[in-house]
This record gives sequence, C-alpha cells and structure tokens, in this order.
Amino acid sequence: MRDGSLRRALKVVARGAFHLNRWADRGLKRLAGPPPYTLGGECGRCAACCEAPAIRVHALVFLAPLLRRGFLWWQERVNGFVLTEVRRAERTFVFRCTHFDAAARSCDSYESRPGMCRDYPRGLLAQPGPVFLPGCGYRPVARGASRMLRVLESQPLTEEQRDRLARELHLH
Repeated sequence: MRDGSLRRALKVVARGAFHLNRWADRGLKRLAGPPPYTLGGECGRCAACCEAPAIRVHALVFLAPLLRRGFLWWQERVNGFVLTEVRRAERTFVFRCTHFDAAARSCDSYESRPGMCRDYPRGLLAQPGPVFLPGCGYRPVARGASRMLRVLESQPLTEEQRDRLARELHLH
C-alpha cells in the first residue's frame, strides 16, 4: 500500500508535529542532565522494528474513548498501522504495518514513514535499562563507558566476568 500524495502531505505535517514534540520533550529531560546512554552501532536493516510497531500513549489517550478512537483512526488511515494488540499495563498499542513487506524486509513507503519509525531506537536511550529489538544493529552505550572499562580492567576479575559486566552495563 504505497502512500499517495495526500497521505504523504499529511505525514509531513504529522512528522513536523512529532519532531516538535520530541524536541520539547527531550529538551525538558536534558535540563535534568544528559541521557544515561548514547547510541552505538548502526542500522543493519534487519526490519525488526517494522514487524510490530508499538506506541506507548499518555493515560488520557488510552482511557478517553474519543481520544483513543481518534488516535487509532489516525494510525490506521494515515500511517497504515492496523491494531493487533493492546497492552493495558504499559498503555501500549501494538500494530501490524501495512507498508511492511515481510518477504523483502522493507517498507514500501520508506521516504514518507512516520516520525516514530525514523526515531527508533533513540527514544529508548532515556530509559534506565534500554532493551533494543533482537537483531537490531544499534546498541545503547553508557555515558563514560571508556572510563568504566578502564576501571573494570584494573579489578581482579576473570575475562568472563569483565565481559559479562561490560555487556550488562552497556559499556561497548
């Protein structure tokens, strides 16, 4: 389902709003200090993030029927996301993307993809223990990782212990 010109135009406006919201949200978080992780690695085009996009929403959107219907309508009609699962405890909606070609592992509307698709996995870097999708070429790297690695090297640990700690602390 390739995007037509009207849908592409709507997505441009929505992406602008997404980026403005993201900029404001991350700016407020930066006032408290930098995020605990930086982004390492690169996109290996595994398309794991395209298989089942998930969006966590504000409690108001999740609980207010009119807002919820509007949100889901937008996701289906404009973004091509069809609801497949609702995770109540997390206030998260999980979708199937109609633009994703599973056989080719690609998006048929890549140039007009939504802001959330463009932003993955950067939004996870502010979490205390970010977990990326299996197979993702990106990885979280703790701020000050090189300094922490030097400290680990000076400790009386086995190589296995050092490797495990470095992996669990996101040091490489």
